[in-house]
Amino acid sequence: MEKVMIIGLGNIGQEYDQTRHNIGFDVLDAMAKKYAFTFQQAHFAFYASAKIKGRQTIFIKPTTYVNLSGTALAYWLQKEKVSIDKCLVIVDDLSIPIEQVKFKPQGSHGGHNGLKHIEQVLQTQNYCRLRFGIGNNFSQGKQVDFVLGKWTQQENPLIQLKIDYCCNAIEKFSSTPLQHLMKEINSHVF
Repeated sequence: MEKVMIIGLGNIGQEYDQTRHNIGFDVLDAMAKKYAFTFQQAHFAFYASAKIKGRQTIFIKPTTYVNLSGTALAYWLQKEKVSIDKCLVIVDDLSIPIEQVKFKPQGSHGGHNGLKHIEQVLQTQNYCRLRFGIGNNFSQGKQVDFVLGKWTQQENPLIQLKIDYCCNAIEKFSSTPLQHLMKEINSHVF
């Protein structure tokens, strides 16, 4: 049976916990809680493996920091012998409103440095990503502060709903045709 790999982008270190840029880590942590698995520190990443809906699923939280995520992804794809089309990257996205999550089966990095590095290392744009909208509610010149900032108290209930929704999307990833998954996710507004 083919394996599936889920990679959640984020930065290691307590100062990045619960920040917008670490939503990939947060979604994978929610999956770990739901399915009672734990991450182990491994080469370039925190690594876990679990059976999700009958499919062996590899979970990767890179320790390379977001902007060098391609290094970890390339290593684990090769080590676990997972095809790039069976890989889903979970990432924050400034260009998507906070009330939305978008699924994209391929395409450009859209200015996201983590996706840019993945594209550079893998030499392809043909990998799936689950783009977690964080909105763009920041003043000119304050993008980095916003992305590395923590969710507000008012945002937290919505973020938890979206994290749960992303967990459901991960469960469907290996068994649902990509076009159906894209239509379902991209039409949903919280």
